[in-house]
Amino acid sequence: MKHFSLLDLSPIPEGKTAADALKNTVELAQAAESFGFHRYWLAEHHNMPGIASAATAIVISNVAAATKHMRIGAGGIMLPNHAPLVIAEQFGTLATLYPNRIDLGLGRAPGSDMATAQALRRHVKSEDNFPNDVTELLGYFSDAGYEGSVQAIPGAGTNVPVWILGSSLYGAQLAAHFGLPYAFASHFAPAMLEQAVSIYRSSFRPSAYLNEPYVVIGVGVCAAETDEEATFLRSSQILAFARLMSGKPGKLPAPRDQNNLEVPTHIMAQVKQSLSCSATGSAKTIERLLSELIKTTSPDELMVTGMIHDHHARVRSFGIASEVLSGLCAKPLET
Repeated sequence: MKHFSLLDLSPIPEGKTAADALKNTVELAQAAESFGFHRYWLAEHHNMPGIASAATAIVISNVAAATKHMRIGAGGIMLPNHAPLVIAEQFGTLATLYPNRIDLGLGRAPGSDMATAQALRRHVKSEDNFPNDVTELLGYFSDAGYEGSVQAIPGAGTNVPVWILGSSLYGAQLAAHFGLPYAFASHFAPAMLEQAVSIYRSSFRPSAYLNEPYVVIGVGVCAAETDEEATFLRSSQILAFARLMSGKPGKLPAPRDQNNLEVPTHIMAQVKQSLSCSATGSAKTIERLLSELIKTTSPDELMVTGMIHDHHARVRSFGIASEVLSGLCAKPLET
């Protein structure tokens, strides 16, 4: 494993505001840089009361301005919501302001409900234009610029690194076809992880962007001094995900005892399956769990994520994770 990185959704805890969440994101990014994280990604979500990163490019710019050398990017931008030219201009501007530090991960899903998608785009097309949109976007970033009279300014010649994100086999096939790096969203949709990674690696076609396949795997992490404390802190994300699955999204709940979550059994089963690619516990426990995942999937990079109600506990969680991950990066892969 070459690197470890961090995905932040800018969670808004109960009792706090979006302004608090965005301030916490900057503080966490600065801490992550000092911890040795390689990249720091933010994700596009809309109409979500508990997530403050909807205007993703703006948040990325704020984080990049507050850090010095860590790569900052989108994990990701939901391309169906946008014209490729707009994204090329936004990320071309970011790459111009922060040279050699900006990543652009692209998702195929809208990342929202249909009403929100309608509000974003004014019209929703039934056909899948994602491959063509990716091609167009790559053209805007290239040295030659896009084929046609329209150019992205800033954007042309910035060659912003583009990633394909996914939680199914489609994204793996597309990333392999384009010869782009691939990030799998196993932190919330782990079912097809091993199959998708296998397809991506076996089908990968070297390109001007990448000579060989590069895989990032998302994993949830909640670390604390003890297993019991970490389990307690993790209850916030479990409850938040359960409410989302029940059609009642809200701010990130305060943690509570596992016996008082009041989640229907069938919903809890879905939550546990969706969040099964995770490591919760003390440093010793998460080292064991992450070692098992690395041995099974051999990722080039792990991207950890996790929502904890208390900001300082969240920073501490990623600090513990960074110490474990630094050791795992230095450790030869066991076969």
